[in-house]
Amino acid sequence: MKIYNPKDWYEVLFHIQKSDTLRRLFPYMVFVALFSLGIAFWEIEYLHLGQNSWVKNVPVMHTLLGFAISMLLVFRTNTAYDRWWEGRKLWGALVNNSRNLALKLNVMLDTEDKNARNFFRETIPLYASVLKDHLQSEVTRMALDETDHPELDSIDTRKHVPNQVAGLMMQRINTLYKQDKLSGDQLITLNGELSSFTDICGACERIKNTPIPYSYSSFIKKFIFIYVMTLPFGYVVLLGYYVAPIVTFVFYVLASLELVAEEIEDPFGFDPNDLPMDKMASNIKKHVGEII
Repeated sequence: MKIYNPKDWYEVLFHIQKSDTLRRLFPYMVFVALFSLGIAFWEIEYLHLGQNSWVKNVPVMHTLLGFAISMLLVFRTNTAYDRWWEGRKLWGALVNNSRNLALKLNVMLDTEDKNARNFFRETIPLYASVLKDHLQSEVTRMALDETDHPELDSIDTRKHVPNQVAGLMMQRINTLYKQDKLSGDQLITLNGELSSFTDICGACERIKNTPIPYSYSSFIKKFIFIYVMTLPFGYVVLLGYYVAPIVTFVFYVLASLELVAEEIEDPFGFDPNDLPMDKMASNIKKHVGEII
């Protein structure tokens, strides 16, 4: 995720990022500018349309549709941001629950039980790592190779890895209970954090696997395209050749809002503004290591 100073106007205004909408839309903006110039040249030089032409009534349509397209884009952007923010809250809950589980186990486990402590010291942060890879559809074998507990060798990376890691933690907790190293009350106390891992995973999968409906996204793109492509026809009689830069700017604003919504609606990807899951996973590993 891009970290920046919101008070630094100079960098925000003049520094163009790789993912900046201006860079991504530049070829389309050139096309819109040339198209608008062509329409202006055609109407002015060949059709000789003036202020008394019927074309002057076309802007009335754009005025009426402008409100509709603005409402659609506002809803689109808000919906995408809600998905991004929900993903951030879920990963924040994962960080807190990992810490809480580590704190409770640190108190409950015998200080001499090095095997159990090492297991949870490695497995609790491992869940965050494999969940990140699972959401990004990456192979999780690399994360598993960093551990040295034989129980983790049974994990099949072709199946749902987060569920298998959560299952191993529950299995070890149950084994400690059977060995009378944990009481029944302690087992109930730990159940909340253990169950929350799977709940968080399921909620993240819901965001990942349920994109904005295709018909809605497709309609907005077509609406923007038709709206922008018809702007020059009506505004040439009012603006002349200045219609080209003005229509290009309108296209930049409308298309940028759609691009921003596309980028943040899936917060678990590799885009610069997606969630910093690598950083949060490393923080979990660091904090759990400090606690247990």
